[in-house]
Amino acid sequence: MRRSRGHDSLVVIGGGISGLSSAFYLLREAKARGRQAHVTIIDPAPRLGGKINTLKRDGFVIERGPDSFLARKQPMIDLARELGIEGELTGTNPEAKKTYILHRGKLHPMPPGLVLGIPTEIAPFAKTSLLTWGGKLRAMMDFVLPSRKETGDESLGGFLERRLGTEVMERVAEPLLAGIYAGDLRKLSLQATFPQFGEAERKRGSLIRGMRASKRAGANTAANPSSLPGAAGKSVFLTFKGGLSTIVMALEEALSGTERRLGVKAVQIIDRRKSKLAESDSAREGQSKLAGGPQAERDAVDAVDAADAAADRAVQAREANSRYEVVLSNGETIEADGIVVTTPAYDAAELLGSHVNTAALEAVRYVSVANVVMAFDKATFGREFDGSGFVVPRSEGMTITACTWTSAKWLHTSPDDKVLLRCYVGRSGDEAIVDLPDDQLAEAVRHDIREVMGITAVPLFTEITRLHRSMPQYPVGHLQHIAAMRKELESELPGVWTTGAAFDGVGLPDCIRQGKEAAVRVYEMI
Repeated sequence: MRRSRGHDSLVVIGGGISGLSSAFYLLREAKARGRQAHVTIIDPAPRLGGKINTLKRDGFVIERGPDSFLARKQPMIDLARELGIEGELTGTNPEAKKTYILHRGKLHPMPPGLVLGIPTEIAPFAKTSLLTWGGKLRAMMDFVLPSRKETGDESLGGFLERRLGTEVMERVAEPLLAGIYAGDLRKLSLQATFPQFGEAERKRGSLIRGMRASKRAGANTAANPSSLPGAAGKSVFLTFKGGLSTIVMALEEALSGTERRLGVKAVQIIDRRKSKLAESDSAREGQSKLAGGPQAERDAVDAVDAADAAADRAVQAREANSRYEVVLSNGETIEADGIVVTTPAYDAAELLGSHVNTAALEAVRYVSVANVVMAFDKATFGREFDGSGFVVPRSEGMTITACTWTSAKWLHTSPDDKVLLRCYVGRSGDEAIVDLPDDQLAEAVRHDIREVMGITAVPLFTEITRLHRSMPQYPVGHLQHIAAMRKELESELPGVWTTGAAFDGVGLPDCIRQGKEAAVRVYEMI
């Protein structure tokens, strides 16, 4: 419906990439529908962008949060084009294609043909030193094992063990795939993380056969990379020359007409219509108790009736403007016709728990991680890189879970005479390490790179970023439980939608896609 005041009041709770994308596409959706929209963005942080945080120091481009995104996922590229910054996209160094896996203290190159840890080329897989012959033969049983009859969700780790065996799951797939979620594969939902694996089994009767067919069909070129500038057109991963904060700054500029409430938290969503019903029920209860009494009591009934009528008129006047109020931690309230909640699941559960069953949100656990970035002089570093980095299986018992040779992988991140490394710390079941004092954490990381790569050089500087409760863990059945909650939400709070990394994908393009979908859903309901 059109509002009497001439515009739709829309509130986006959360100022990360999901929130900024939601706000951007809400304005686009309003324009497409011939409507005026006023958008307010709320976030407890002092700045917008969420986990995206690029630091520029001494000629280095350092990512404190995510550092790239998959080129085959179109929403990020679409948004970059809409913002006019597609020319800033850049790909990985084509000379740094190798990636290594640590096994028994030594770096082993990943066999060519791996797609998300799944072998699609048999000859290189057969030659790898990462696995025993028994492990390789067990993986080849995928070609003859029957498909699972049940159609429901299962754990990602359970699926991979069932198709490829424990060795492949623990030594190859786990360090590669768990790095995306910092999770335990045996607890993560298959449907919510890598649904293409289950689809490969159902369609082809074999995970390997299915992923090979997907690769041949050109699944990795779905983003039309040939239309991208320069080397970006041939890269699996992309970022921006000035860092990922480029897209945050572009969104901030595009959203310059929106209102921002930073440094405060949304603590309550009030549905005015439900509040009015509760007031009416209370008044009727009072009337029932007073009816039939002496004159004084009848006078009291008349007073209640008059007060109720006045309250009804006031509520009707308010409802002509908006249905909802968002209460902030500083006591301020903001009217809203539509609301997009993009906060972590635990905050969303607090906001929505008095309106709908939020068990699906409460089931999403979060893992804390940290990254440790070190800069070196190339002259004293003592090593040349022939790849982009390595990942570390749980079984290796190291502090770090992965190490990116950043200056080799991303040529724009470092001066030519310097070296930049980024090491990752923390995963499900091993989070205490994240909160070590800076000096202890830095030394633990330096110990690991000495052991693995023999690097003894002293860093020029070290940047440590802790991301507490930052990695959502999708439990088995996640998508079905979220769908049920959203259905109830749509019924109880029409015009309120929840989205973001806690729901349907943690990657930046996934969050942008969800923000665009949220804008459409809100406008379908208000």
